[in-house]
Amino acid sequence: MELIIFLAIGAIAGFAAGLFGVGGGIIIVPILYVVFTKMSYGPEVVMHLALGTSLATIIVTSISSLLAHHKKGAVIWPVFKNLAPGLIIGSFFGAGIAGLLAGEHLRLIIGIFALWVARNMFVGAKKIVDQNKVLPSRAKQVFAGTVIGVASAIFGIGGGSLTVPYLNFYGVIMQKAVGTSAACGLPIAISGALGFMLFGIKEQVNISNSIGFVHIYAFFVISIMSFFTAKLGAKAAHVLSLVVLKKCFAIMLFIVGYFFILKGLSSSI
Repeated sequence: MELIIFLAIGAIAGFAAGLFGVGGGIIIVPILYVVFTKMSYGPEVVMHLALGTSLATIIVTSISSLLAHHKKGAVIWPVFKNLAPGLIIGSFFGAGIAGLLAGEHLRLIIGIFALWVARNMFVGAKKIVDQNKVLPSRAKQVFAGTVIGVASAIFGIGGGSLTVPYLNFYGVIMQKAVGTSAACGLPIAISGALGFMLFGIKEQVNISNSIGFVHIYAFFVISIMSFFTAKLGAKAAHVLSLVVLKKCFAIMLFIVGYFFILKGLSSSI
């Protein structure tokens, strides 16, 4: 049953990663939280384990997605090079910050974040990008990358929920914003996953089939499936109109957000 669940998570998350450039973590984290809870892992580590494992799977998803987008010429590599240093530094320290937070606080933070992303995605589904704008200086892009990296590690995501709106704001069209976001997800995922591993080991987390806060079995199964479906999602991103799909995805995020907020509040009472 665990194998089937992990395969299903990989299929859905991979397709979403390729289609929306969101890394798939916003889908992986809540499902892993439920699965790991059912596997009787302690409440003090379940949220951290879901976040760390999510970031590890995004390493594979990002590679698959960025290769597909690169073939379509949708990755703006100079922008990636500017954002990458900040993404690496930010995501590593973001993992450390997440390690210091209690599980119920993480649930509340992620729930609020999911609602924010859902609202932006639903309202901005038909938004027209102002292509007259230009990206800021390299230094400002590095700073933006650092902020995105910190937030992405705390939320256990590949950063697309933040990178895509950031690039859209500065006039990058949706397809190229998604493609560049897919590339940016790789340094976030690698640095963030290593951070969760190291900080988990430091906390002497003793969980079977895991290294620190990364569940190795879940990582392998989800990654294998998401590698293939991310390519399908990337192809669909260049063919389909995203308006309806974005609204459907936003509705799902509203559900995820309220789920985590209720879980966080119930644990705090």
